[in-house]
Amino acid sequence: MRVLQRYFAVEVVRAVLFVMLALLVLFSFFDLMGELPSVNKNGYRLPHALLYVLLGLPGYIYEFMPIAVLIGTIYVLAQFASNSEFTIMRAASMSTFMAGSMLAKIGMVFVLLTFLFGELIAPYSSKLAQKVKLSAIGSSVTQEFRTGLWTKDLVRENGLEGNIIGSRFLNVKEILPNRSLVSVQVYEFDNNFHLSREITAARAEYAGKNTWRLFDVTETAFPKTLSTQDIASISTRKSASREVVSEITPDILSVLSVDPDRMSAYDLSAYARHLSDNKQDSERYEIAFWKKITYPFAILVMMALALPFAYLHVRSGGVSLKIFSGIMIGMVFYLFNSLFSHVGLLNTWPALVTALAPSLLFLMIALAALRYVERN
Repeated sequence: MRVLQRYFAVEVVRAVLFVMLALLVLFSFFDLMGELPSVNKNGYRLPHALLYVLLGLPGYIYEFMPIAVLIGTIYVLAQFASNSEFTIMRAASMSTFMAGSMLAKIGMVFVLLTFLFGELIAPYSSKLAQKVKLSAIGSSVTQEFRTGLWTKDLVRENGLEGNIIGSRFLNVKEILPNRSLVSVQVYEFDNNFHLSREITAARAEYAGKNTWRLFDVTETAFPKTLSTQDIASISTRKSASREVVSEITPDILSVLSVDPDRMSAYDLSAYARHLSDNKQDSERYEIAFWKKITYPFAILVMMALALPFAYLHVRSGGVSLKIFSGIMIGMVFYLFNSLFSHVGLLNTWPALVTALAPSLLFLMIALAALRYVERN
């Protein structure tokens, strides 16, 4: 069994790496073609475009790993079947369960690798790619939003601790690549939703520990009840700088302009919790969180789908036909995985169910296919 396990592992890993390389080259070419119209505009040059595309590769590795594993495993098993190697293995007392367990052990390596790319490498490289492009163009994150970015947090008695005494709405016109803010407006409300304070600042820098340092500040304080007689009690003061303690951090602000599928599970969990605490809809990010957790395990489902191809001999179709079938199955799974996210969001399905549904559906198809080929 150890010899067979090693043989399976070497062949499958080699095939998966080849398929992944082919996918990366193909989609890198498409991305580069998409970036060429922006080259030589402002400070954006061809080296910037190449670096931008290169930094996007870890995200593709994460997305395409299940498909690459499916196609690579089908290729290896189809070769075994065409050379009658799989028949000899079965004659040597290798059961379907044993073959499946060997593939599962190989699959777990790819599962861990996918987790590594999804949690650490891809989110970091995606942020770095965006920073490289924005820095070269000289643009800001919020340029495409007419009124900038809006976010909300809670105002507590002692900064981040103590009783909730109100809520705060933050509007930022621009987020620069160095994560500093330009043209900041802060609106604070009490628990009765009366406007208690308005703060405007020309710019803001993050000082760490949930503290923002505002510069060129104008602060207006409003009385608890505002009537004609109270207008005179409105006070306004200006200062060179002021510190504001907030749950909002640069990471949370960056989330607002990043595709949830490109974020790590940790960031998704933190932001979904932040939205829930502020009574905002977090379902989209909860679905993305559970997809991030369950997606790597789809690799095991893909290997289960590939196993029936080992029972199909040459007369049932050539290796190329089986590989084409694998490509089609992989594309259908990729489309279903994206489709269920939108359908689940529209129908308010539980986030975990929405994330697991495509994998469970294809797992049932794999088990049905295995039962069919064993009987025939």
